[in-house]
Amino acid sequence: MDKTMDKEQDTGYSINRDEWAKRSLFEQLGNIGSEVGRTLKMKRRGRDFEPALIRALDLFDATVTGLITTHPHRAKEVLRAKECFLDALYVKDDPSIETYFMQFAIAARMNSHG
Repeated sequence: MDKTMDKEQDTGYSINRDEWAKRSLFEQLGNIGSEVGRTLKMKRRGRDFEPALIRALDLFDATVTGLITTHPHRAKEVLRAKECFLDALYVKDDPSIETYFMQFAIAARMNSHG
């Protein structure tokens, strides 16, 4: 049995993609950034980061799925951000990916306050 699937089932995590699609791109990327930051922080502390990683990857995938037919150029950028995140996680710890996503969280907050 696939160990990754076992872990995914153990977390009980599943995103409601219909609700996710109703959020602005800024909100989606800001939320992805939260999971990216959580994942990297847990790895730096030597803790189990796999549940946060699963959530982050699911959010990336849900966002790309929503963009692929309507805004393929944006989907490409989100996929590039996903690649940079995975590089920061597995190749070279680069905090600039967290800064990239923080900008979306700030923009989402500004847009929600008028």
